[in-house]
Amino acid sequence: MNKFTLKLSLLVLCAAVSGLPVQLRAADSSQPTEKAQTNPKKSNAVPFNGKLKSVDQVAKTISVGERVIHITSETKITKDGKPAILADGVVGEKVAGAFRKADDGTLNATTIHFGAKAKSEAKSEAKSEANKEHSEEPKPEM
Repeated sequence: MNKFTLKLSLLVLCAAVSGLPVQLRAADSSQPTEKAQTNPKKSNAVPFNGKLKSVDQVAKTISVGERVIHITSETKITKDGKPAILADGVVGEKVAGAFRKADDGTLNATTIHFGAKAKSEAKSEAKSEANKEHSEEPKPEM
């Protein structure tokens, strides 16, 4: 009788231990689902560039091509590499930047750059072009 009780206890113990990981896996799989729902994924910024078609300071929008881009309090605006405001935009000049599409379909600017690139950017591009030219030249053999 002792052997039977011992075997039965061992069998019950093995069954209880093997059922434990199944319960943990079920609990673990529900946690990421809840976490994913509480933290919605933000959309990536979409770059744009072209000529400035219009600036509306009242509606806080700019038009570039067929797009109307809204300026928010979080939009970073620069002109010629220096901090600027919406009024610094001149119709017909180059403009570039990035926007995010909101749930309601509006395009909200994250960054806007009016005018030519900053001098430091132009210098770094010139240096990289010069480096390309030097690396393409054949080296003299000795």
